[in-house]
Amino acid sequence: MSENNSVNGNETSAVMSSPFLKMLVQQIRANDSYGFYRNWSDELILKPFVVTKQKKKEISIEGEVDPATISRINAFFRAIASRIEIETGMISNVVIQLGHEGFGWALVFSGRLLLTIKTLRDAHRFGFGSLEKLNEEGEAFVQKGIELAQRFPDVGNL
Repeated sequence: MSENNSVNGNETSAVMSSPFLKMLVQQIRANDSYGFYRNWSDELILKPFVVTKQKKKEISIEGEVDPATISRINAFFRAIASRIEIETGMISNVVIQLGHEGFGWALVFSGRLLLTIKTLRDAHRFGFGSLEKLNEEGEAFVQKGIELAQRFPDVGNL
């Protein structure tokens, strides 16, 4: 494996400048107990999150959700929780309930306060059109969670 194992041969500036994408990469690397991603660039680690509309059409929604897809969903919401925790100081946790058909929900909470809620449909096809869309969606969840945490600090600190 080469030292620079990125898609385009260099780092993407979006990854280097986005706190959310940095946290997402950090979450993936933290759960890499065998060092599989050790020599991978951040861009290459995030590549599975980019799923074009054409690719989504090709992914079957029959059968169980792929374990790699479930891992991506978990990493996405753990990154949101971590960013909220860093910004607010409130310990944030994630609960994901996902049925074998690909339907369910994801919750990010602190104490008794629900910071973000996302209904998951067609989890088999979880992904974003680009790294920019991934960042936008993640940051939107983070900002909404921060706003709620700041509005209701007593509920979040229970």
